[in-house]
Amino acid sequence: MSHISPDPEPERTPGLEPGGGVPPGETPPAESSLPEAGPRETHNPPKGWAKAPLTLIIVLVVLIAAFFLAYALVLML
Repeated sequence: MSHISPDPEPERTPGLEPGGGVPPGETPPAESSLPEAGPRETHNPPKGWAKAPLTLIIVLVVLIAAFFLAYALVLML
């Protein structure tokens, strides 16, 4: 795979002045696409929650709800 330089060549880019500036009314050259812009990502974790943490959270919520329900029943008696 060859590397593409992101810098435009001033001699071959239309609309550039000799110092590399852009004359009034002219659109500056756009950035080129960089196929090698970032590191290759090889680890893509699965989406969603794992079963163990989700089960633990549900059990914890049920225990807390049961505690408050029992506490309310004790206060009513």
